[in-house]
Amino acid sequence: MKKVLILSGSPRKGGNSDILCDQFAKGAREAGNVVEKIRVADKKISYCRACYYCRDHGGECAIKDDMAEVLQKMIDADVIVLASPVYFYSIAAQLKAVIDRTVARWLEVKNKEFYYIVTCAEEDKGATLTTLDCFRGYADCVQGAVEKGVIYGTGVYEKGKIVATPAYRQAYEMGKSV
Repeated sequence: MKKVLILSGSPRKGGNSDILCDQFAKGAREAGNVVEKIRVADKKISYCRACYYCRDHGGECAIKDDMAEVLQKMIDADVIVLASPVYFYSIAAQLKAVIDRTVARWLEVKNKEFYYIVTCAEEDKGATLTTLDCFRGYADCVQGAVEKGVIYGTGVYEKGKIVATPAYRQAYEMGKSV
């Protein structure tokens, strides 16, 4: 049994990447894992101000918002799923703020299995590559990180369109394989 934390970066509740998160979670639960999905947009998480208060205060951040709770869950998780729609060939700002704010205790986020879920309106998977690079750039900073899988939800823009694509089933199956 693993602790699986899914960080849904979609600002649209029930958006395509959010739906894939739910499918991944369903599969991971059925496989006997403990799963929690956090919709990042539902949390109050400010951007990192690079004040380095955390450096001088044992990893405590000067900003008092929901990030301390999210960061502790990231530290405690065995598996982290990062999910985002493609926004101008990058990740949604809400999820980027979470990644940047891990700086307070970034050395404690270690030995994680990473899965990535990316959705975009374009049919070509090439449109997802710089978004994946953002995820992989973060994982490169995590000691002992292992990439376990990627779900490409391409050719979807309208909310819910992902259900009719192979990515819908793939997200469930990948979750089941955790």
